[in-house]
Amino acid sequence: MRSGHRLGRQFGWLWGAYGTSALGTWLAFGAFPLIAIQVLHAGPAQVAALSSVGALVGAAVAVPLGPWVEFRRKRLVLIGMDLVRFAALLTIPAAFALGVLSFVQLLLVSVVVAAADITFRAASGAYLKTLLPAEDLLVANARFESTTWTTTVVGPPLGGAAIGLLGPVATVVADAVSYLLSALGIRAAGGQEPRPQRREAARMRVGDLLDGWRYILADATLRPLFFNTALFNGLVMAADALLAVLMLGRLGFTPWQYGLAFAAPAIGGLFGARLARPLVTRFGRHRVLVVAGTLRAIWPVGLVFLGPGTGGLLLVMGVELGLIFCCGVFNPVYATYRLERTAPDRITRTLSAWAVTTRASTALLTAVWGVLGGLFGPRTAIGLAGVLLLTTPLLLPRRAAAPLAETEPTPNHA
Repeated sequence: MRSGHRLGRQFGWLWGAYGTSALGTWLAFGAFPLIAIQVLHAGPAQVAALSSVGALVGAAVAVPLGPWVEFRRKRLVLIGMDLVRFAALLTIPAAFALGVLSFVQLLLVSVVVAAADITFRAASGAYLKTLLPAEDLLVANARFESTTWTTTVVGPPLGGAAIGLLGPVATVVADAVSYLLSALGIRAAGGQEPRPQRREAARMRVGDLLDGWRYILADATLRPLFFNTALFNGLVMAADALLAVLMLGRLGFTPWQYGLAFAAPAIGGLFGARLARPLVTRFGRHRVLVVAGTLRAIWPVGLVFLGPGTGGLLLVMGVELGLIFCCGVFNPVYATYRLERTAPDRITRTLSAWAVTTRASTALLTAVWGVLGGLFGPRTAIGLAGVLLLTTPLLLPRRAAAPLAETEPTPNHA
């Protein structure tokens, strides 16, 4: 990524807001399960439900929000979703202070936060496309990706220290405040956002809820990329859940070793994101997308050879470093590819459908692999996920596609 490439004041505020909320999220990483275990004395089934059910229901709640957001000013939606997450998260320390915190409240907050997060991500993609010219989208997405991996490195250790000193509720407060600061930053960006063109129908129809999926499945470029990312993300997260069981259980790694195994390799994502634009400039967007998407799939199968001790720790760090580096290259290219291929009046619905599917498939595959881990052992289940990941490059787009505006008119379903 070219040093000093200026993207303007509005993007600067948006980038700062993203970094602030991302840091808050990683500071509070694992806070909900810890609160459930340490404060509410929840069992394994409840802790699993907190992650899987919260994500699934949150994704379902977000489905009607995509079409609703499409025809509203995205900047106001971003501010609103930040404030919703701020208010929802703040109810947890408030209830804890009053001695009325319950597992049901944790579950409801996780649903609200998941739905608001999906909606925010969909609206932010549409907002970014109105904010910057097409030639700057890759630079912007690479900066977001760099920020993601930087906060991944910094956030969990700081959050772990805060939890040790102040308890897990303190990191939830920090996460809530980060969303408030994000909302203030986006508001400070100012500027005039084009008013979305309203559809002829005054009311949203039931069929409108499926517009995002229809648009994706009708496009020969978006369709394979959609299935690739949903399957890849789901299998990686499912394997990671079992990896925690294997490392912290049978192999006897300590919590700090487990945290180090994932935090340190995140540096690879930072370097990968910085290399994304130079690689695209030299080799072309489609080639980088396919090569990085293929290379990221070959690493996880190596986890089947994980053993105890220093050798095992180095193996995990090596696998994660390779995986994260490839993801750091792939993600900004893929995000830009998707934005350029999606018509302006379909972006929010498309991104919302994409995020809903990814969240739901991740939750479903994590649950399935939990069962497989119980039946055959975590190592076997991790190996199966790794083998299936080797097939995901078959779902990458086989041919380069020009941006939508250059190839075909926008289909009209509204």
